[in-house]
Amino acid sequence: MNSAEKGKYLRIIEKNTFYIHDEEFEGPYEGYLSSIKTTLLVLKNTIEDKGLRKEIFVDLIQNKPQGLRALLALTGISNESLKRLITLTRIINNKELNKLTLRDKWFEDAEKPGDEIREWSDETIEKLIKTNPNFAKGIVNIFFEGAALPILLQSLPLFELKKLSLEKLQFKTEALLDTLIRYKEKGSYSGLAPNNPVIILQKTIKALKIDFTSGDLPKLAKFLKKEKRTMDCIIPNKENPLIIVESSYLMTTSSGQGDKAKTEINIAKEIKKHYPNAMFIGFIDGIGWYVRKNDLKRMVAAYDDVFTFHPDEISRFKDLLIKVFSIKR
Repeated sequence: MNSAEKGKYLRIIEKNTFYIHDEEFEGPYEGYLSSIKTTLLVLKNTIEDKGLRKEIFVDLIQNKPQGLRALLALTGISNESLKRLITLTRIINNKELNKLTLRDKWFEDAEKPGDEIREWSDETIEKLIKTNPNFAKGIVNIFFEGAALPILLQSLPLFELKKLSLEKLQFKTEALLDTLIRYKEKGSYSGLAPNNPVIILQKTIKALKIDFTSGDLPKLAKFLKKEKRTMDCIIPNKENPLIIVESSYLMTTSSGQGDKAKTEINIAKEIKKHYPNAMFIGFIDGIGWYVRKNDLKRMVAAYDDVFTFHPDEISRFKDLLIKVFSIKR
């Protein structure tokens, strides 16, 4: 480290603020948090006085300034997760779910199966809650009865489904502790290896007794300095790959999805150039991709074939492996 670099290094060490904060922001935000707490205390007293009734929660999210935020805090459901639930309802057009959510009364020109679904913004959802009683009732119905609905049992991870609990709406102590724990462990849950879709791929390959590895492909490392990264599955080895697999399972959306699609296209070009005998396969799944159709279209263009993690698609991937490696059934 030269003297100039050392001076800059020492400046950061000596003048570090540790935790930056803006008092002009902190005050109003504390007021916002206090209003949510007050809303929850009033809600708790109302339920103790009148009992657990859906009308109380419809009034909460329609007429209280922080009503929806309070309901989400009580149950541990994030704003993003609520948006995904609403999008799921609009996409799958399930009879039972439609009935529970009053979906056909959300607006006059209801979406039809096959329509191009774009995810609603926070503003759109909040406006519908305020202006459409049926939409508000449908949202409350999900919180009350969603956990028992077969389609949600099938579609939602148990970690998320458990948040739809009547005990939470009743402010029961054990349920509130559950909310706290799930808030705390959300990041760990998402990052745990057994919960990683790549593990599903690895198990599928191992079951067929095919060799594979992961990591950087040697020839690509020389040409993709900025985009150099780990490939999820390289089958059977890095020296002579026949199948190269990348996976992307997204439950949320981000502006980075467009950049990811561009990156995959660039990588695909280099794979074709330096590993002409290899197939570049993409496992692309999750509602985060479903609602970003333009990014999805660019993403799938990078691959020789694409799969999801649906059981039918896993079987199709097995068939591909069996064919490429001439495995006897």
